Amino acid sequence: MKAKSAAAPYAAWMSIFIIVPMILVVIFAFTDKSGAFTFKNIAEVGQYSNVFLRSIWLGALATVISLLLGYPLAYIISHINARRQGMMIMLVMLPMWMNFLLRTYAWMTLLEDNGIINSLLASFGLGKLHLINTQGAVVLGMVYNYIPYMILPLYSVLTKIDSSVIEAAQDLGANQMQVFSKVTFPMSMPGVISGITMVFVPAVSTFIISKMLGGGANLMIGDLIDMQFLGSAYNPNLGSAISLVLMVLILICMGIMNQFDDGESNGGGIMI
Repeated sequence: MKAKSAAAPYAAWMSIFIIVPMILVVIFAFTDKSGAFTFKNIAEVGQYSNVFLRSIWLGALATVISLLLGYPLAYIISHINARRQGMMIMLVMLPMWMNFLLRTYAWMTLLEDNGIINSLLASFGLGKLHLINTQGAVVLGMVYNYIPYMILPLYSVLTKIDSSVIEAAQDLGANQMQVFSKVTFPMSMPGVISGITMVFVPAVSTFIISKMLGGGANLMIGDLIDMQFLGSAYNPNLGSAISLVLMVLILICMGIMNQFDDGESNGGGIMI
């Protein structure tokens, strides 16, 4: 009885801010402006397939780059002195203390045609580069803003790997590369899966980064939804349908990633 009463506030919170909004999205997605049931909104989502593909591609690219950059950093942090670990994690989290919008504005200042980077190139006699309003700028903004979500779960898992397992692999004749590929990396897979999920989900649905660093030329799913609810093409029914399809795609991706996580959690993949 006490457990049920303690869980009541959380159940109420989930009902009001998660379940009810999701139900409203489903209702709007399958109704027209008059409230009549229809599949038209879902059918119209197909005309934006190129936007979905672009969003998935850029989100996946940002996720892979975040993993390639974040894993070595998390590995290094997990193997240094405990006191220095705290300082390094604080530095990783420090940008997150600043407003998301301000961080993105800062990158606009850096990447503009007459911005800081091009000014430095010009001072060295090098030609200017067109960096802003490109897909590269969008991916850069995603990596910068979301890489802490990759580093933190990786660091958490890597610090919990028992050093005796590493020593046992070395005693069995494994070199450093073999220890990493057959012991450390497989045992860190839960952190890899968590990091990929935590970066890919916000990256594929972002709209501020693509709007500010992509200049509107690189439309993504988040921008499309924003336009349907807040833009001149006001159509909450179509916006809800796009949101519903995006939600299903994300759930499918998370389900696939969880399958990999389950396989690694059961001990598969660790072999000397």
